[in-house]
Formats: sequence, structure tokens, C-alpha cells
Amino acid sequence: MGTHEPLGRRTFVVGASTALLAGGAVSGAEAAVVDGPLPDFHPALKDALTFPLAWGRSPIRDFRAWRRAARTTVEEHLLVERQDGTPYAPEAAGRTEGEGYTRELVTVSLTRYERVRGALLTPHGKGPFPAVLLLHDHGARFDIGKEKLVRPWYDDTRLASARSWADKYFSGRFVGDELARRGYVVLCLDALGWGDRGPLAYEQQQALAATFYNLGSSLAGLMAREDQRAAAFLAGLDRVDARRVAAVGFSMGAYRAWQTAALSDHVAAAASVCWMTGLKEMMVPGNNTLRGQSAYYMLHPGLARHLDIPDVASIAAPRPMLFVNGGLDTLFPAEGVRVAYDKLRAVWRSRHAEERIRTKTWPELGHVFTREMQDEVFNWLDDVL
Repeated sequence: MGTHEPLGRRTFVVGASTALLAGGAVSGAEAAVVDGPLPDFHPALKDALTFPLAWGRSPIRDFRAWRRAARTTVEEHLLVERQDGTPYAPEAAGRTEGEGYTRELVTVSLTRYERVRGALLTPHGKGPFPAVLLLHDHGARFDIGKEKLVRPWYDDTRLASARSWADKYFSGRFVGDELARRGYVVLCLDALGWGDRGPLAYEQQQALAATFYNLGSSLAGLMAREDQRAAAFLAGLDRVDARRVAAVGFSMGAYRAWQTAALSDHVAAAASVCWMTGLKEMMVPGNNTLRGQSAYYMLHPGLARHLDIPDVASIAAPRPMLFVNGGLDTLFPAEGVRVAYDKLRAVWRSRHAEERIRTKTWPELGHVFTREMQDEVFNWLDDVL
């Protein structure tokens, strides 16, 4: 027999994956978890994801029928039932005047499980007004939720945190207040774990998600259902023109914005800043998603067997949609953004509505929603609403 060098870890991992891809069995002694962690056979798992329900791949050729089937599939994977029969029973408090708009705190029942408090801003003047469901980010910062986007007039401690957050990500602006000054009714509510519904500790997220799964439910599914219901509540306000309601968000809020547009016909348009990618391109060594924790707020188990991320967003077609990303955003590799944008544009093109979707990458920016980006979103909202 010849002389062999010791088998290094990299060779070992590649060899095990190659054996699996070739149809051979990998013994327990050979199996490994690598890079982040990923199972060493993750390429085979990714290859198995063909997204058979995607528009253009699905055997369903009528687009309206496809939308119904795709939305039903997403809703089945939320694991949280619809809450349409639950009364909102809104209660308002803390009413004050801002610069050109009125501020109040509103408490509503988005589900039958608990009451949720949010900020509601209404422009001065005679309505009904266009409206924005403003969806906050994750950011591993849980002491503030709605306060990241709406200046808290009711809590000085949160105001200090909110100002530092706005300085870090939003060029010092409170996006919600700016929208209200521009004539939009704005509703912004805390997701579970943030602000009045927290604060959650970062390392508790995985346990919280596991608890939901053990109870036959889902943390991500709850957030999706709550956002869906929040859109319907906002559209139903007398002060709001129900035909002109948009969902807008940054980071996790961007995910929530396009997801809500996909699940709710109350949303006429959506602007998503810094959350869009192809799933396969995101599941690579070093990506933040592999850490778990925050990923559970955006994880619907089993859905990837049917639809890619942009496929879900495409359920909103052909309504107006804006997707913005930073070219230096390390959370979403450029290839994943490109793949997603190509898929999205192809769906809108198939509906002869390519002018209704805008995709843009700011090459010099990272994971931020700067003043210049905000102005572009605001101008776009003025155009489409």
C-alpha cells in the first residue's frame, strides 16, 4: 500500500459530501457539522430545493389561481390560524399634538391571545388620508420597537434609546413622524419581544421559538398574522382611505412589509428596505441567518419545499412594490439580492406590470435606511398612492 497523508478536516468534509451526492451512504463516524454551523451535506439539501410552487414553475397557469394556491400554502405553514373573528376593541390614550399631526397611543387585539399597544399618527386636515403600516426592525435591540420609527413622546428613557437608533440607521430621522408630516396616517406596533412586549434577551429567542413549536404554534407565524391584522385594522379606520394603504419597513421590517403585502389584500403597495434575497444564496458559510436566534422570527418550517423567498413576495403582484438594498450589506450577499430581484421582475413582467416594481441597490451603502433612501421611498409612495 502507498503512503497517505493524514486526512485533514476540509478533505474529510468534502469527501463526505461528495459521497452523499454520488448516492453513497455517509456513516455516523464520517458525518460532520461545519461552517457556521452547516451540515456537511448542505449542498445536497440545497439542490433538493426546487421551489415547485413558484410562478412559472408551478403547473398552475392562471395567475389568480396561482396566487390563491401560493397564499394558502404560506398560510398553512404559519401554524397560527387566521384571527378574523377577533374584535380589535381599540382603546386610545396619550393624545398630543406634533408638527402638523396628532399623536396617540392605541391598544388593539390583533389576535385572541393578547392586547398590543402601538403609535398612531394622524395628519392635521380633512381625511380620509393615505396610510402607512410602519414595521420596525430587529437589530438585536429589544427595549424599543415602535419607538425605533416613531418618536416616543410618552417615555424619556425610550426617547434616548430611540434617538441613538435613529442616528445609527436613519440619519437622525424618525421615519414615522416624517411620513405623518407628509400627510400619511401612520400605525406602528410592537412585535412580540420588543418595547411594551419585551424586552427579550437576544439569547432567549431560540428558546422562545422552540416553545412556540412545542405548543403547536410559531413565533414567525404569530408575527405574520399580527401584521396581516394590523393592515386590516389600519385600512378600516374612518380617517384612512382604504384604497391607499402601504406597508413600509427596514431590515426585519422590510421582510414584514413584503410578507404582509403577500398575505393581505388591504395593502395596496409595499416598500422594503434591506431585506430581500434568494434563500439558497443566503444559506452560505458566515451568513447571519446560520446563527439561529433572530432567524426564527422569519422562519416558517417547511415552506422552502414549495417557495423561495422572492416567490412569496411575488404573491403581491402586480401591486406596486419597491425593493431597496445596500451594496455593502453583509447580511444579504449581492448574488442573493440579484437572484431575488431577477425573480421578482420576471413575475411582474409576466403580468405586463414591470413598471409597478422597482428594485434598486445603493452600491456605497450597507444595512441602513438613510435620509436619501427615505426621500426616495417617500416620493415613490406619493407616486403610487
